Amino acid sequence: MRIEEKFGELRGKKERALIGFVIAGDPTPEDTIDIVGAMIRGGVDIIELGLPFSDPIADGPTIQKAGERSLKAGMNSDVFFELVKKIEGIPKVCLTYYNLVLRRGLDEFARDCSRSGIDGLIVPDLPIEEAGPLLKACRRHKVNLIFLVAQTTTEERLQRILKDSSGFLYVVSLLGVTGVRDHISSGLKPLLERIKQISDEIPLAVGFGISKEEHVSEAIEAGADAVIVGSAFVRIIEENIGDREKMLKGLRYFSRRLKKATQNVRCRT
Repeated sequence: MRIEEKFGELRGKKERALIGFVIAGDPTPEDTIDIVGAMIRGGVDIIELGLPFSDPIADGPTIQKAGERSLKAGMNSDVFFELVKKIEGIPKVCLTYYNLVLRRGLDEFARDCSRSGIDGLIVPDLPIEEAGPLLKACRRHKVNLIFLVAQTTTEERLQRILKDSSGFLYVVSLLGVTGVRDHISSGLKPLLERIKQISDEIPLAVGFGISKEEHVSEAIEAGADAVIVGSAFVRIIEENIGDREKMLKGLRYFSRRLKKATQNVRCRT
């Protein structure tokens, strides 16, 4: 199933999307299959898999440490794509940094995404002004290149991003890096409204700092079509590396709690 199909299905059920993020290969590549399976059983609608990079500028300490564990376990681009092929039954998104994409080659990276069933690619350190070549490669291989916007995004850049975005738009709920927060920003609702004034077509997925049911509900009330939860999932993995059964049970239970907050809501048509 593709991202667009998943959002259509959820609109029909009056639900918003729960997008779960983990670092592929944390704590080992073999564990990732079961970790994602537990999240899917709990209710995650789209899985975002991080391909770790040694200098992840957008990641907070929790995800940075997960990346380090993954790299020590042998994760690289070849292992990543073979691993992702084994994950089925859910739309898949890759998040990585531009250095790794360049190193493999833009066309080859987009082609490998497509061959492994990845429907979306997020490259947080690639500005829209420099994204043209990768955008062409992604379109050639039918992979959605997903861009980020924040409260500091200018009107001109926002219009350009919306013009070239597909899949969903990653809306950064606060300034700074990823990580668990107590509250989401009061500036989220005005940002979502500003985006919708320009385009009401692409789904808006809110990430950074979403870590509990209350955050999910607040983001949806502000106008989000989806929420992206990363550090909170990664923390469950980190805290239970020595107890695999407890880890998987915790991921499944946490996913179920978050998914409940996305249900029975009034969705856009």
